[in-house]
Amino acid sequence: MSTHTSHPEIIKRLKRAEGHLKSIISMLEDGRNCLEIAQQLQAVESAVGNAKKTLVHDHIDHCLEQAVRNGPQSPDDTIREFKAITKYL
Repeated sequence: MSTHTSHPEIIKRLKRAEGHLKSIISMLEDGRNCLEIAQQLQAVESAVGNAKKTLVHDHIDHCLEQAVRNGPQSPDDTIREFKAITKYL
């Protein structure tokens, strides 16, 4: 597995989401307002979704583009991989 320039930013986003998840658990345990909890859950969901989108786009931009240009795999395999990863968008 190779590391891409976007990975440090994705890691930062996911660690931030991890911190929010921990605080949401505390909010639930403390009996906090459901609206506040729902807002925090939405923020975590959005952060994870954005991290996933960045990862998928980065893979398409770098890995699949390189596969097309340099031919380490067949065009059919590259298309199959493209179709497989885009279902996560």
